[in-house]
Amino acid sequence: MSSISTKEQPEPTPSPSPRAQVPPPTSSKLKSRATQWAQKITTKHGWVGDYDYGWLCMPTLPFAYGSAAARKTRRTSPPFYALNQELPLVLAMATGLQHALAMLAGLITPPIIFASALNLDSATSAYMISSSLIGCGILSLVQMSRLRIWKNYYLGTGLITVVGTSFSTLSTANAIFNAMYADGTCPSTTAADGTVTRGACPDAYGYLLGTSLICAFLEIFMSFVPPRVLQRIFPPIVTGTVILMIGASLVGSSGIPDWGGGSNDCASRPASGFFQLCPDITAPRPLPWGSPEFIGLGFLSFMAIMLTELFGSPFLKNISIIVGLAVGCIVAGGAGYIDGSSIKTAPAITFLWVKTFKIRVYAPAILPMLAVYVSLAMEAIGDITASAEVSRVAVDGEEFDTRIQGGVLSDGIGGFISALFTVTPLSIFAQNNGVIAITRCANRTAGRWCCFFLILFGVLGKISGVFLAIPNPVLGGVTTFLFATVAVSGVRVLSYNRFTRRDRFVLAAALSFGIGDLLVPTIFTHLFDGVNHPNKGLQGLFNSITIILSTPFLISGIVAVILNQILPQEDSFDPEEEDEVHTETIDVEAQGEKEKQ
Repeated sequence: MSSISTKEQPEPTPSPSPRAQVPPPTSSKLKSRATQWAQKITTKHGWVGDYDYGWLCMPTLPFAYGSAAARKTRRTSPPFYALNQELPLVLAMATGLQHALAMLAGLITPPIIFASALNLDSATSAYMISSSLIGCGILSLVQMSRLRIWKNYYLGTGLITVVGTSFSTLSTANAIFNAMYADGTCPSTTAADGTVTRGACPDAYGYLLGTSLICAFLEIFMSFVPPRVLQRIFPPIVTGTVILMIGASLVGSSGIPDWGGGSNDCASRPASGFFQLCPDITAPRPLPWGSPEFIGLGFLSFMAIMLTELFGSPFLKNISIIVGLAVGCIVAGGAGYIDGSSIKTAPAITFLWVKTFKIRVYAPAILPMLAVYVSLAMEAIGDITASAEVSRVAVDGEEFDTRIQGGVLSDGIGGFISALFTVTPLSIFAQNNGVIAITRCANRTAGRWCCFFLILFGVLGKISGVFLAIPNPVLGGVTTFLFATVAVSGVRVLSYNRFTRRDRFVLAAALSFGIGDLLVPTIFTHLFDGVNHPNKGLQGLFNSITIILSTPFLISGIVAVILNQILPQEDSFDPEEEDEVHTETIDVEAQGEKEKQ
């Protein structure tokens, strides 16, 4: 391997003499850059370098067997490519494609769920997928840029920090849409047997965009608060709880219902009507919700992810979600469950603003969306820290603080611009940190290729039609795993705590509300039914409170923040905690003695 591929960072250039400190003219810089690109394009080393592509693509089985020396050789990791090192073109494109595929399932899932919740037509749904992909590609370029604004304030992190549609927005949007259907903002009909059928409501999506647009200024403001202050307000006990509840609520509200056949009105198994069967009675092979055929399709996709992780190459392991979707779609297509109409009607080429929505503000959604942006800032801090760790850059000090500040600022501005792109708030994605850790490539050139592929996938409209044709059970089997990984990320963040008696108390109080909402979602629905004839403003406030109380991660996060601030910190030695541990030890020893006897 060449020396350039084995260094973690390029060696600093020796200090020039005072006479040589005069910067070269612009023409010389351009000429030097052109020469470098000519060498990269015209030489084999510039295209492929010395990277071990066999390691990247070699599956575990059957190559896991053989002599110990051979297995050790195959386990040898490739060199680490730092942020700004020269990267061979093929490797940059391959790792960029891997980043794009690794985040693809997470990007297409929210618009599909939004469209399904609002019963939008296939053309609008396909556009929402395309606009999400294009917006993610554009705003990811901004997040990677690290543009200096003034003094020590930046825009972007300068790392491979890509953005995607926030799952916290997805969780909150369900409660907002329910409120819109309940108060008549969106149309719905009630059948003679009491079955409620929701009509198409594109205006609700416009309300969501407009509300998120104005609420984005909160995160922009938070970016100028010192990161250490934010970390004191939102420590791991808070952020971990929020992330855990986001993942858990999405599993229950979207993942598992889709696995059973659909998360729309068919999930209630009505006795008649358009949604009597899933996904509706016009589908190629409609069945009642929870049919064994649907469960089997979802389980097939789920097991494809497991087998890919067990036997796949490093490349496939990073895109196991896509593998699960592909396997499920192949079987579902052969069995006749796929309706290809969305592919036929999708345009060959599309872009932003091909379809638009009436951007307006829904007052009851302001407080919940403000809370969403607080959670986005919390997620961004954790994700940027993880990206810095796997990219082998400092995770403390002034430079790291500016990366946090720049990332949160770009996150907030991204929330504003994404609404103008007709996309719900786009925030930093964590999936790509695993790609960096496995491929050992933290180079920003690979990140820029990732953005190129995302924009390309979005512009090619037929690709959105293909994603829209994925059967609900296949999508549910995959997204259940995807959302569960979000919950696991929350558990991982919670593990950073010492779990003193105080920490356990804060977590228990927060989860009391969060888990309660998950198990009994309607507990706060009738909280203000006893208020007689409230005016419009007061009713909007009641709706806002109801949305917050009914959204698991919002209410649990608020409880965790308040208790973490008002409860005093404990001493490093807690006699009561020590007594509890001692008692537990005695109980275990006593049980062991009984078993021996």
